[in-house]
Amino acid sequence: MLENCILLSLFAKEHLNRMSEQQLNLYDRLINEPSNDWDIYYWATEAKPTPAEFENDVMAMLREFAKNKKREQRLQQPDLEYLFEPP
Repeated sequence: MLENCILLSLFAKEHLNRMSEQQLNLYDRLINEPSNDWDIYYWATEAKPTPAEFENDVMAMLREFAKNKKREQRLQQPDLEYLFEPP
């Protein structure tokens, strides 16, 4: 789903390099376990409550990111070159 691809890839670009191993595991679980991609989007945008098993600090970070308080234009996924840049 395009909305999640944009949201999650931009979130990953901003946050993955600073996440602890536990947070990375929570993020991996979030993006791989729910069977419906719309659920992740609804939870992140607070359209639906997040189930207890996914309510954690990573989901809180994703919800905050989805608010886009800086009003950034988020129309496409980031280029993947950032993955190969030194931290």
